[in-house]
Amino acid sequence: MPANQIHLVRHGEVYNPEGVLYGRIEGFGLSVLGQRMAEAAALFLQNQQAPVKGLFASPLQRTQESAAPWARRFDLAVQTDDRLIEPTNKFEGRRTSVKQTLSHPVEWPWIANPLKPSWGEAYVSIAARMLKAVDAAWQSVDDGDVVLVSHQLPIWMVHRSITGARLFHDPRRRRCSLSSITTLERRRGAFVEVNYREPAATLLATAVDSGAA
Repeated sequence: MPANQIHLVRHGEVYNPEGVLYGRIEGFGLSVLGQRMAEAAALFLQNQQAPVKGLFASPLQRTQESAAPWARRFDLAVQTDDRLIEPTNKFEGRRTSVKQTLSHPVEWPWIANPLKPSWGEAYVSIAARMLKAVDAAWQSVDDGDVVLVSHQLPIWMVHRSITGARLFHDPRRRRCSLSSITTLERRRGAFVEVNYREPAATLLATAVDSGAA
């Protein structure tokens, strides 16, 4: 049999003192608080006695570091899957706003179509690659659970895809906090969401959650 459950885990807080959109830029690792968040997520499923048999992570530093506690607690190697990566974004490396973009005509095409969105990787592309990664993870073990450490928007695209919601959305309303766990199962040939938990909830009050795509 393939995996019982797939756990989509977001990384912890990132050290980002300048408050830039870090996207895929190298060198953005976890803050001290982010490390505690990642530890809390892994400890939560360990305490739940989840039979985690596989561990995959996006290639970016913050997700690799967030996967480390899972590797240690469940005695697993971190397998890198490029499909779990943050989407591309033309605003990477900047502290920006729509007002600033409107003052630069050369950037107007970047915000021409928010339904796609025109400033980065299309939502349909993010959803498609993430669902392929989920399916591959499901087939990667004979039984037990698999953890995929990824980013807010990719995880949210999976949620909206499998729940039948339109992919275009208000980014401020994403239900995908730092080090949260979104759990899926496969039923009748399709993935369904069965749980959402926030093991690092007590740490969120002082966390800075900015810089994501």
